[in-house]
Amino acid sequence: MNRFLDLADFPREQIKDLLGLAARLQQHPQPQALAGKVLGLLFLNPSLRTLASFQSAMMRLGGTAVVITPGQGTWQMETRSGAIMNGAAAEHVREAVPVLASYCDAMGIRMFAEGRNLAADLAETGFRMMADLCDKPLVNMESAMSHPCQALADWHTLDELRVPERGKFVLSWTNHPRALPLAVPSSTVHMAAMRGMEVVVLRPEGYALPEPIMRKARAAAAATGGSVVETDDREAALAGAHVVYAKEWGSTDHYGDAAADARLRASLGDWMLTESWFARARPGCRLMHCLPVRRNVAVADELLDGARSAVLPQAHNRLVVQRAVLHRLLANRGRAAIAA
Repeated sequence: MNRFLDLADFPREQIKDLLGLAARLQQHPQPQALAGKVLGLLFLNPSLRTLASFQSAMMRLGGTAVVITPGQGTWQMETRSGAIMNGAAAEHVREAVPVLASYCDAMGIRMFAEGRNLAADLAETGFRMMADLCDKPLVNMESAMSHPCQALADWHTLDELRVPERGKFVLSWTNHPRALPLAVPSSTVHMAAMRGMEVVVLRPEGYALPEPIMRKARAAAAATGGSVVETDDREAALAGAHVVYAKEWGSTDHYGDAAADARLRASLGDWMLTESWFARARPGCRLMHCLPVRRNVAVADELLDGARSAVLPQAHNRLVVQRAVLHRLLANRGRAAIAA
């Protein structure tokens, strides 16, 4: 494995093998596996869990992480091709990424969707341009339509919770003051489909996931014996659910139009998850959310602080699986791999 950019890039067996490596490293840490290795982390967007978990994972394997946040101790960076750089940005990523890669053994890049043109974001034009500039092993720390490390951690969490692979997984839209990117819902629906689950995307009118995302998820489900459907029928969606994964995202009917999106979501305050949502779910149904979460806007306190919530173990598992990703990317380069 030389790049970890999208769960869909790998067969199910390879993802399961990577999860097995994550579990083995939990039981048998290798604190010197990446001694002398350097990981460069370029954050073009904010982070808490991704930043801290990658730094911690690298250190726990004996390596070092160099973090670059443009405009915070480094030059502001331009990402647009053909830009006339007469504004605040002093450096272009076309120079910055190759230079940083030359200092490191691997890189991670975080570059959100521009949120203006759905077709361009679905094509990952921005992130692909960045990836083409990097000649070292590369990890996607969240792009326009993919957050593979979050999805991998979510799969590991489902395994830890002993959620059946054929269980019912509900990805539910939830309220937020503004439109958020599609990377997590896209990766989440694909992960659950790839796991073989009965996947239901629950969302209000105007927030259907783009057809290319759903088509890819349905193909993954067909290969694993799972299923993927989309609905605005809350009761039917939640009936018999093993897991409800709450997530916010912007209107795909009004992609790039913040004002129209705001008007649409103004009447959707009842899409905040509360305990009442789980009345028809299985008794042990768990709540997941990738964090950060707007308390009492997206999810009520009673859920986040209650026994259903798996959000903290889910967040911890970012460290668990990313340690395995880094080990797989770098430990085999001149070193023996961990025993199977």
